[in-house]
Amino acid sequence: MLTPGPLTATYRLQLNANFTFADAARAVDYLASLGISHLYLSPILQATPGSGHGYDVVDHTRLSDDLGGREAFDQLCAAAREAGLGIVVDVVPNHMAIPTPASLNAPLWSVLRDGPGSPFARWFDVDWTVPDRAILMPLLGRRIGECLADGDITLDRSGPEPMIRYYDHVLPVRPGTEDLDLPTLLDRQWYRLAYWRVADEELNYRRFFDIDTLAALRVENDEVFHESHRLIGDLVKDGLIHGLRIDHPDGLADPTGYLTKLQELTGGCWVVVEKILEAEEELPRDWACAGTTGYDALLRAGGVFADPNGLQALTEVWGRLITAEGDEDAAPYPAVVEDAKRTIVRDHLYAEVERLVSLLADICHDDINLRDHTRRGLHESLVELLVAMGVYRAYVPVGGPAPEVSERQLEAAAAVAIQNLPEERHATVELIRDLALARRGRDVRRDEFVVRFQQTTGPVMAKGVEDTAFYRWYPLGFANEVGGTPDRAGVEPAEFHAFCARLAADWPETMTTLSTHDTKRGEDVRARLAVLTEIPEEWGRAVTAWRAIAAAYRSWEGWPDPATDYLLWQTLVGAWPISADRLVAYLEKATREAKLHTSWTSPDADYDAGVKAFAQGVCADENLRAAIEAFVGMIAPHARAVSLGQKLVQLTMPGVPDVYQGAEFETLTLVDPDNRQPVDIDARRAVLAELDAGNPPKDLDAEKLLVTSRALRVRREHPEWFGPGAQYTPLDTPDHILGYLRSSGGPGGALVLALRLTVALERSGGLGDTAISLPPGTWTDALTGRQFTGIVRCAELLTDLPVALLVSG
Repeated sequence: MLTPGPLTATYRLQLNANFTFADAARAVDYLASLGISHLYLSPILQATPGSGHGYDVVDHTRLSDDLGGREAFDQLCAAAREAGLGIVVDVVPNHMAIPTPASLNAPLWSVLRDGPGSPFARWFDVDWTVPDRAILMPLLGRRIGECLADGDITLDRSGPEPMIRYYDHVLPVRPGTEDLDLPTLLDRQWYRLAYWRVADEELNYRRFFDIDTLAALRVENDEVFHESHRLIGDLVKDGLIHGLRIDHPDGLADPTGYLTKLQELTGGCWVVVEKILEAEEELPRDWACAGTTGYDALLRAGGVFADPNGLQALTEVWGRLITAEGDEDAAPYPAVVEDAKRTIVRDHLYAEVERLVSLLADICHDDINLRDHTRRGLHESLVELLVAMGVYRAYVPVGGPAPEVSERQLEAAAAVAIQNLPEERHATVELIRDLALARRGRDVRRDEFVVRFQQTTGPVMAKGVEDTAFYRWYPLGFANEVGGTPDRAGVEPAEFHAFCARLAADWPETMTTLSTHDTKRGEDVRARLAVLTEIPEEWGRAVTAWRAIAAAYRSWEGWPDPATDYLLWQTLVGAWPISADRLVAYLEKATREAKLHTSWTSPDADYDAGVKAFAQGVCADENLRAAIEAFVGMIAPHARAVSLGQKLVQLTMPGVPDVYQGAEFETLTLVDPDNRQPVDIDARRAVLAELDAGNPPKDLDAEKLLVTSRALRVRREHPEWFGPGAQYTPLDTPDHILGYLRSSGGPGGALVLALRLTVALERSGGLGDTAISLPPGTWTDALTGRQFTGIVRCAELLTDLPVALLVSG
């Protein structure tokens, strides 16, 4: 029996009732052969039965029954250990589910029944200061008076304890109130049963973003931390789990303290955090973790294969096609972001904003020097500051002092907020800024404001930018990715090399990735769209022609709108071949997330039907299908270069690479749930066996699997070239080749070469006689087996594939 070796690469598996611990165990032999060192599992604790993802945990004390329970997990661990693989697990510290029925969550049930007297009351972040001291439970489909009048709400005495029943929902009854008449009984509970639309305005518990069914946990409390992490900690101590991925650390009251406690609990386990870094933002240096889950690497590993100069032309195409003649120009991206964030603050996070305003009002009321800041002024100023924040969170410790970077972030946001408000409000903005930076002394309320402000800016960014603005502004969907900036696409090689040098020096064991369960598009969809940065005019002409043909499929009202129409063509080209059902499902999600013509909470049936009929008509039109097929065929050689290039780069750059399930084949998936479909492991196992038998790859699936397996195996065989202490050395290469050397500092290593911007390369006549000088020694291409020494023509190095992985030593 083998034991897990160094952490060199992971493979993410999405577990659910259709892919269990037992299914994962059956895939172990293939994954070990692929070259990874660790399985990377989605959450494994008991979630709401039937959960498709596991992030809706209801019980921290046991493993998921849907996945097979503890026995099946132990069998998976044994299979992994037999193959020499370790296990990394996704941990959800920020929230628990409010399931249906609520009795599935025992701590929550106790709090609903016994209120502040429950032993679990400290688990949940509840504001008990509301007038009726009741947790809002927004479960009703109509206003409560209508539900009572129609008999939808009843008292059920048939079980061991009385319960309130509303269809599939059951709630406990506060002891001593069971004999009251129903309206009075409901009024005396520690919860307030309410119409679901009340939540966004009056919710009094912290939630995950704007999802009412995920209630936030107070893991800053030592008891809550240890009770909710006991099982995970035991599995680490028992040698069954070897690494952790932490979900949404920005929701925690004290991320720094949490990560420190986690290291103490696990004895120094490898930990990465799902932290979204904006632009040049860096991970806090005092976080006890190995790095992020890789979105920052994704943007660079893919971006270096896009032309940074192409987005301007594509933006002009976008503006021309989405605006009718005589209309105003399309809004620039920053204006779209601002409008989207205002929508979120006003309509979706109103309750969270009001809780902050109430805190501010109480702070000002208690201090005679601040008493003249009105509630209205505090509300207006707070909204502007939230909208102006350019990062998910400025990390300010309770009591201060704030780090310099946090000072700069909040000062910049305050400056923008002041520009948008009359002079009378400027002092109020400055007051809120100072309170958020812990500059105005300490008391219970001021300390609470420091924390709650930070816990609110993240949801505003996530829901306002990723889940709204990204679906409103998309000249190039390639750039609309988590942590990305849609008005910037592509990075120059020098910027990529500088980023890798920083990772190697500061975060050598951070995770890198190209696809996750949360990416907006699969990596090979993005690879195709990256090619558009080199052919913006051709793209514009193609879309114009397709729109003319498709005009007959528009609804009589003119739906879809021009922007959604443009999104459809990008989606078709990126994910082709795609069924009408998949396309319709994606467009439904995209348009409802945009919240312009329809939404999840207020769907417009006519608009939704118009978009659906249009998509179906386009997919059934033979002329359009042929035209799209031809366009995809035209860009295919260039998309292939991007696909294989970004994969090889992601697998060999500094950090620990993750392969998202199935992404060793061409991955033409869209946003969830499309990217969480079952993966055909057997098909991949068969192709890998063919490659290992010496057969050449037959298609892009096989080529990508070849690149993936060979790169992973090189990493596993030579961890000294890639892990902590390894060197990253950029190579002097021609303009259309990205090159670098990974090594331990001595002779030999792994030399990576990848073609980039191949449309421009083709138009300039190809590689010609350009050559590179290899370091001393004989270098063997791990992808083809061919050997090279000295000065070698680039065309000879890259004759079979647009990438090379040369190994020496």
